[in-house]
Amino acid sequence: MNATWQTIPDMVLSAADRFGGAEAVVDGSLRLSYVELVERIRKAAGAFAEFGIRRGDRVAVWAPNSAEWIIAAFGIMTAGAVLVPVNTRFKAEESADVVSRSGAKAVLVQRGFLGQDFDTVLDVPTIDLRSDFLTSGSPFEREPVEWLDGADVSDVIYTSGTTGRPKGAMMNHVQTLRMYEEWATLADLREGDRYLMINPYFHTFGLKAGLIASFLRGATMLPVAVFDVDHVVDLIERERITMLPGPPTLYHSLLTVVDKAKLTSLRAGVTGAADIPVELIRRIHDELPFQTLMTGYGLTESGNVTLSRPGDSFSDVATTAGLPCDGVEVRVAQDGEVLVRGYSVMQGYLDDPVATAEAIDADRWLHTGDLGEFTDSGRLRIVGRKKDMFIVGGFNAYPAEIEGFLTEHPAIAQVAIIGVPDDRMGQVGKAFVVSRSSGATLGPDELIEWCRERMAGYKVPRYVEFVDGLPTNATGKVVKDRLR
Repeated sequence: MNATWQTIPDMVLSAADRFGGAEAVVDGSLRLSYVELVERIRKAAGAFAEFGIRRGDRVAVWAPNSAEWIIAAFGIMTAGAVLVPVNTRFKAEESADVVSRSGAKAVLVQRGFLGQDFDTVLDVPTIDLRSDFLTSGSPFEREPVEWLDGADVSDVIYTSGTTGRPKGAMMNHVQTLRMYEEWATLADLREGDRYLMINPYFHTFGLKAGLIASFLRGATMLPVAVFDVDHVVDLIERERITMLPGPPTLYHSLLTVVDKAKLTSLRAGVTGAADIPVELIRRIHDELPFQTLMTGYGLTESGNVTLSRPGDSFSDVATTAGLPCDGVEVRVAQDGEVLVRGYSVMQGYLDDPVATAEAIDADRWLHTGDLGEFTDSGRLRIVGRKKDMFIVGGFNAYPAEIEGFLTEHPAIAQVAIIGVPDDRMGQVGKAFVVSRSSGATLGPDELIEWCRERMAGYKVPRYVEFVDGLPTNATGKVVKDRLR
């Protein structure tokens, strides 16, 4: 990493000098060079400063991937503020809770996206990303390195825990820069790469392995708001995409493309999940043009923990999460839980010292809640989730949170959620439901539709089974292994 870069804005603004007229962003008909993109970020920072945003203030962005999202996010940081990305899959009430507890001074939204109604639930000023706000400021000229510190918090990304209420993980500037410099190297991201960004920017991967890595390397960023395989294939062919990370479901979709000649520009891919079929990795290598395919393990609270290495076998990429990252210690506790320590571990959960102390022990080990083991070659294999989390198409689903939503239904007395295998999504939720009355007429389809109206799509159970009771242990805790 460049030793002079202590902050993310310092690195981002330097891209104008490092990459000049090279194409930085392509979003529909909009094409911006690095010089033009940095100028827009400076104007956005000026607009935030004129709005009253100061160093350390928090500003939320609740919108899909777009050029405006990029400009807003780095404009917020350049103004000295802290970025709070909000999950676009959240319903309005879920997002309002996160925004309120983050203490955000303002929220940037894309009006009309997925039919969300922002103004009825948010009690802080909302700014439309598509308005002229981002271009209304005088270019922000104060050099961030002179007044921001590398130890300052750069972003707060909310992640759910077993209690179901999202917690805001705080990361600082310098740890993020170090972490994604290593990621960019191992992922083989190069200057001039054309990076199709399907991973959402509200997620650590989209924001950091996507945007920050691209600014580090000088890649062209092509945001995708909503995944559609035909649209993605068209962009790959038309824009000569070289870099395409995504969950296993993305690669399953690409393997179904009849005309593989449209994909010939692809060179580097990145995927990750608890368990990827070896045959899928083999087919990606045999049937798609990727020269490199990286996998890894990480979490919001610590970014990258392990990453695969160039030359790893099909089996290594499919069944392990790679080797520990530089400067990151990883060990497996006696109960099988993966513990992480090092520079990459978060600063803590925002305004939640109790949850922070529960997650990070006195010796600074982060307790991940994931169960793992090391292979003979020293690679980490994730074998389960201590907290019963499961991953739906790349999104973490937390049973306790979903169960909390379901128990609000007047016909439900008790419910347990588990993850079950799914060929396309990797895993999906299954609900075991105990009705309040034996004469209840609630059906599976009706309950699933009720869920769709109240929670993000990836959280909605795909299967519902009505049972007379749930298996419990001596203390009354539901034994989910017996449900599986």
